[in-house]
Amino acid sequence: MTRAGLAFALLLTLCLAAPAQGQEAPDNNDGRYTFNRAGEGYLRLDTRTGQVSLCTRRAVGWACNPVPDERNILEAEIGRLQGENANLKRELLARGVPLPDTSRPETAAPNAGEPRLKLPGDAELKTVVSFLGHVWRRLVEVMVNIQNDVLKKT
Repeated sequence: MTRAGLAFALLLTLCLAAPAQGQEAPDNNDGRYTFNRAGEGYLRLDTRTGQVSLCTRRAVGWACNPVPDERNILEAEIGRLQGENANLKRELLARGVPLPDTSRPETAAPNAGEPRLKLPGDAELKTVVSFLGHVWRRLVEVMVNIQNDVLKKT
């Protein structure tokens, strides 16, 4: 009787565990993939290639769709622009137009109509320094007077 009870308990445990196994993440093929729960599915990271996929449970099984990689999109755009740039340079050379030197930035020629910055001369600087000296001495004099007034009141 105890063997029959033990067999029944084992069979019951296996039956209850079987549906729960269907709810878990897909198998992890020898550590190649790592899974993280994301909403109704899992994010799958391929540790060999770095590709990320979103895996969701379907009626027939699991389906994993690759997640767009922003880096790949940017690299593809850079490649496209480099190709377009090379084509434009070939077209310019075919028409006899010289290519601009891209090693140094273009310097803008000063416009004749724009005002130029005029720095003050020595005479003007001496006048300003003299004026600032006068202002400073007057400020110190005012501070001394205020200090004397405060000391007289106490």
